[in-house]
Amino acid sequence: MKHIPRKRFGQHFLADQAVIADIVTAIRPQADDAMVEIGPGLGALTTPLAAVLRRLQVIEIDRDIIARLQRAYPPERVSVHAGDVLEFDFSALPRDLRVVGNLPYNISTPLLFHLARYAERIRDMHFMLQREVVERMVAAPGGGDYGRLSVMLQYRFDMQLLFEVPPGAFEPPPRVDSAVVRMHPRPRAQLAAASEAGLAQVVRRAFAQRRKTLRNSLAGLLEAGDYAALGIAPGLRAENLAVAEFVAISNYLSEKDKSALT
Repeated sequence: MKHIPRKRFGQHFLADQAVIADIVTAIRPQADDAMVEIGPGLGALTTPLAAVLRRLQVIEIDRDIIARLQRAYPPERVSVHAGDVLEFDFSALPRDLRVVGNLPYNISTPLLFHLARYAERIRDMHFMLQREVVERMVAAPGGGDYGRLSVMLQYRFDMQLLFEVPPGAFEPPPRVDSAVVRMHPRPRAQLAAASEAGLAQVVRRAFAQRRKTLRNSLAGLLEAGDYAALGIAPGLRAENLAVAEFVAISNYLSEKDKSALT
């Protein structure tokens, strides 16, 4: 029976065999890899990955597709986890995990933040996403694409836009272009923030009204003397700061709070 794509799940099924081959080549699966695929859909990536891997884990929310997957693949080769990936506990899977998928575009940003919580358990991730989102993920400071998503993901991951994919590669075609991104978690030793929650708060405040200068967007957090101590001009906007400068602000505030308590 033909599966009718469901809009509420953001379903656009990859169908272009050349694109599928390019993604699998980029992933370079090895037989013993611990790998999980998010949103396997009709199996465009599942089939070539399962042909190489001894065991593949998949996460799917659509009950009809879950039934299809369970009929199509033996459970000892493809383990199907039914449910919402935004609520999935990736710590239940093996360490050195490789994560892949054609992600639903309607949940891509919250899903990326959810996965960042498990970065220490992950070896790498390869995702198909809306091109605009990937461009924001890898954007450099100073441009309109650079924002909260850029800073928070670049703090935790090294990322690379691998190649773009046109709408015609999908059934049904989405209204946007897509791109494949590779993400490697950065080593713990390179993560300099005293508090990731504190860093997230600073970044959120700074970009809440991105046209405002830091003097205005971070009012109540930093004063004139603080900017001088940090060596950061208060007349800059959030989009002008590198990730390391956001970390410096966050750490400065953390130390300031400790001093106020002593």
